[in-house]
Amino acid sequence: MTTARFPEGFLWGGATAANQIEGAYADGGKGLSIQDVTPQGIMFDRVAGPTADNLKLEGVDFYHRYAEDIALLAEMGFKVFRFSIAWSRIFPLGDEAEPNEEGLAFYDRVLDELEKHGIEPLITLSHYETPLHLAEKYDGWRSRDLIGFFERYARTCFERYGDRVKYWLTFNEINSVLHIPFGSGGINTPKSELPVNDLYQAIHHELVASARVTRVAHEINPELQIGCMVISMPIYPLTPNPDDAVAVMKADHANLMFSDVHTRGEYPGYAKRFFRENGIELDITEQDVEDLKHTVDFVSFSYYMSMCESGDPEVKANAAGNIMMGIPNPHLEASEWGWQIDPQGLRIVLNQFWDRWQKPLFIVENGLGAKDQLVEVDGVKTVEDDYRIAYLNDHLDQVAEAIEDGVELLGYTTWGPIDLVSASTAQLSKRYGFIYVDRNDDGSGTLERYKKKSFDWYAEVIRTRGANIVPMGAKELVSA
Repeated sequence: MTTARFPEGFLWGGATAANQIEGAYADGGKGLSIQDVTPQGIMFDRVAGPTADNLKLEGVDFYHRYAEDIALLAEMGFKVFRFSIAWSRIFPLGDEAEPNEEGLAFYDRVLDELEKHGIEPLITLSHYETPLHLAEKYDGWRSRDLIGFFERYARTCFERYGDRVKYWLTFNEINSVLHIPFGSGGINTPKSELPVNDLYQAIHHELVASARVTRVAHEINPELQIGCMVISMPIYPLTPNPDDAVAVMKADHANLMFSDVHTRGEYPGYAKRFFRENGIELDITEQDVEDLKHTVDFVSFSYYMSMCESGDPEVKANAAGNIMMGIPNPHLEASEWGWQIDPQGLRIVLNQFWDRWQKPLFIVENGLGAKDQLVEVDGVKTVEDDYRIAYLNDHLDQVAEAIEDGVELLGYTTWGPIDLVSASTAQLSKRYGFIYVDRNDDGSGTLERYKKKSFDWYAEVIRTRGANIVPMGAKELVSA
């Protein structure tokens, strides 16, 4: 294959989150976020306050090294860089009337560097980073008050950066709140004690807030492109039994409801049935109904794995890894953390999403977490991560196939182009990057940066628009 497989103008890049890379958790007037009290990761219980074993407090020191890191991304040829703004850098408590200028100025400097290198910013407003004060005083998104606080925060960002940033995401992996209410929704009440009605009321508040700030963004600058962001999870029937297919349909509904509301502006019929049958009565105001009508411009998503479902309760089992549990697929291999590797699932979900919503799509997270080993080759420290190259090659091959299928795709940002602290496990040994960061799970290390083998490979992918991607050779489905 010697010809480009991706279109001109395709946005190649990588994605990060403030709480996983920035560090400097108390610098520049920043307040505490929920991440500062979850040293073991978002899937685990919080602690009383920041502790020395929380690697996120220092991250990989992007706060002080952003210019160096952005230069490395530019060397790979990045067209776009997805990062999040830490809400508690802008509003340290979350409910103040006025923003923190020192926090705003930091992101001005980051944008300056991106502009210098010709890299388009893609900003996530809320990436598992609810200010801790909002969790403790209001129980997070369980409270309707957070709609107004989030609108104030988003408006501040749009007004400050709206002439420099075209692409925005409201909430990261918003459907994850079903599984991690504290990490995703800042809900301080333990999940085991949270009434299902209150969980869906919190979800409603987030959906309304997302729609409202979409309207605000378009009022401030009609050129702004606002997207939702969800976990994508292709689900296969474990067997041909129709009961398994119905179980898949129901599991899909639970995940797709979020994007259905974001793209269609109202709750779908299957959600209303679920609410009726489970005694869920939401407080939905007339203003909520109007707000929800402001739909997103594009749909973005993360993709790491697929799963199976069964209608037989006796065969249901939890898959290791990720925050959306399911039944392992016996036909797939898994990563070191139990995340099943399914490149074709990415093509499937791209087609599913495009057929369902007819909105431009954006893959904003995809990658392989692995235990990399730093070695010396010809006197240069590097990582021989051929396994990562193979993983990304096969996934990008399937992305190219989806584009051939007619899917409209804005871009692709790998997760963690520079090693960062894992959200799910709070480890640094779970590495995703093209750039190795010398920091270990015990906090030791120099924080020096080293290019992995995949660094040059991804640079060539970008330079040639995918001409160096080797086709998987998977059999095409042939219709009868």
